[in-house]
Amino acid sequence: MQPAPVPGLRLDKWLFQARVFKSRALAAERIEKGGIRINGQSCAKPGRLVRVGDELVISAHGRLRVLTVAALGERRGPATEARLLYDEAPQPGTGDGLIDPGEGTR
Repeated sequence: MQPAPVPGLRLDKWLFQARVFKSRALAAERIEKGGIRINGQSCAKPGRLVRVGDELVISAHGRLRVLTVAALGERRGPATEARLLYDEAPQPGTGDGLIDPGEGTR
């Protein structure tokens, strides 16, 4: 018996459903130009499968985003639904909006 395949979704389709890009064509173009890494590995194929738990590093729109795939979508829904598809790491240098205790005492 063969083990059951781990469910996955095409990278370009997932990026579109997660509302990272406005269209699958734009997502595919960015992937082909080398702007996406999956689990630290460069990816140039829009058809590469992503799975729950994969870490994506996306260089687009003038910034770098680190997303962890939390779920595979079934459709491109509203932004509130799309936001459930990933967990985003905080951007370096943006902080959490709180003042560092060391800053207030200087």
